[in-house]
Amino acid sequence: MVELRFDGLTVVVTGAGSNPGIGRACAHLFAARGANLIINDVGGESAWPEVPAPSASAVAEEIRALGGRALADHHSVADEEGARALVERALEAYGRLDVLVNNAAVCLAAPVDEMSAWDIEHHLRVNLLGPFWTSRAAWPHLRRQGGGAIVNLTSGAMAGYRFLAAYGASKGGLWSLTRALAAEGKPFGVRVNAVNPGAYTRLVLAQQRPDSPLLQHARAHLPAELVAPVVAFLAHPSCPLTGECLEAVGGAVRRILLARAGGFQDPGLTPEGVAARLDELLAAGVEEVVPAGELDPAEWHLRPYRASG
Repeated sequence: MVELRFDGLTVVVTGAGSNPGIGRACAHLFAARGANLIINDVGGESAWPEVPAPSASAVAEEIRALGGRALADHHSVADEEGARALVERALEAYGRLDVLVNNAAVCLAAPVDEMSAWDIEHHLRVNLLGPFWTSRAAWPHLRRQGGGAIVNLTSGAMAGYRFLAAYGASKGGLWSLTRALAAEGKPFGVRVNAVNPGAYTRLVLAQQRPDSPLLQHARAHLPAELVAPVVAFLAHPSCPLTGECLEAVGGAVRRILLARAGGFQDPGLTPEGVAARLDELLAAGVEEVVPAGELDPAEWHLRPYRASG
């Protein structure tokens, strides 16, 4: 089996300063396979003594101590200027950008009517707008050099978890962004995929009490190092996939699908007609997998774009 290496390629990993963390695990794997790394994390203090504060500089130093090439970056991806500066940092340091891993995220668990408006918006700024801004900043460079890869870290919470409305909504939006960018990037060789991870990370430490069974299970069985290989595969130039989402949990890898189930058609449809055939509708099996959209823009007959604001 040929080893998948990244010699000479530049990889940016956001939110990679946490230990334990998926971003850090990915950065170490990329570096071990020859990549030039930009380790991005805004850092900050920890609200809990048992949860270590993130540090991009510390992770970059770990990699350099092992003989790898890594530089730290502390820009916030939650605003457009920070994302643009992050991409420029990679280009100035290494002369190119080949892989962007959008891993930075925040996650707070709370009932929807108790979470503050600021916290709700912060989830969207970091988890959804962050990948939007970084991808947008990287896009012209990836197009110009004839291709590259973006890997977005989504979450099983996008399926809908109790007390994770803001987090799940931001990650569901990121899955939609992944598919849209995959369709837009395909003609230019830009591949965009997602990974739904399950791992023992700083986010889990910060969210769960020390006696949480979920936390204990994650610590014992779900190392972040078992997510990193799936991210690296999707990032490698030989990967044929785009617009896909792979689940990576404790060494188990599965494909996450957007599917359309069978149903019924009634040209005289009424609300009562839907109610009468509800059991039939809910019992229908999967009819087809819905691919990332690839409609020819000419078919849309779009009006010319005019910027607002």
